[in-house]
Amino acid sequence: MNVEDLIILYEDNHIIVVLKPQNVACCPDSTGDDNLFDCVARYIKEKYAKPGNAFVGLVHRLDRPTGGVMVYAKTSKAAARLSEQMKSGGFEKKYLAVLCGTPSKKSGTLENYLRKNTINNMVYVCTQTEEGAKYASLDYNILEEAGGLSLADVKLHTGRTHQIRVQMAAINTPVYGDMRYGGENAVKGKLALWAYSLSFPHPTTGERLRFIAEPPLSEKPWKLFHIDVKA
Repeated sequence: MNVEDLIILYEDNHIIVVLKPQNVACCPDSTGDDNLFDCVARYIKEKYAKPGNAFVGLVHRLDRPTGGVMVYAKTSKAAARLSEQMKSGGFEKKYLAVLCGTPSKKSGTLENYLRKNTINNMVYVCTQTEEGAKYASLDYNILEEAGGLSLADVKLHTGRTHQIRVQMAAINTPVYGDMRYGGENAVKGKLALWAYSLSFPHPTTGERLRFIAEPPLSEKPWKLFHIDVKA
């Protein structure tokens, strides 16, 4: 990913909010692929002519196939405060997801315990007593239906790995394009999961900030729906 391709939604001395492209990792991983974290670091180093490596703090994550809004810290103090906000529930994260089918209830709360298998990087719904079980909770609301698909607005209460994908698949409405968790209900295509809204207190001023970004509306399946994230 080139610095010229970086889409910056907001920047000050403490934070930088950017648009994460789909299928780009948010931070370095075992693949060694280019990633958004390193791109942000290169941008800061070049823009401000910083000697050595520029500081970038990772405070939250998005799965590689998921696009949308991300914030990185530009100082260690900001990183520590944002990380504390993440732990205390100060972040509000909302997603749009196109689902295969429509849930039996048009809105609701999903609560599960999830367990990650580190060998195959898969996450499974499990019982509370299983080793490694972590509580997962989200709210969803179906906004529209079209062509056997439905558009869901999802608000996360916890930030578990693959959480939306696993919990939606567990009620037989997997995310469009999710060949990993969709099973026989899966539809092949680019994963239709987008982090459209991110809200949190500024790490130094405490001001509540909110950043929004539309999914790729010209692409299938997003173009099947009437989407206005500013509404």
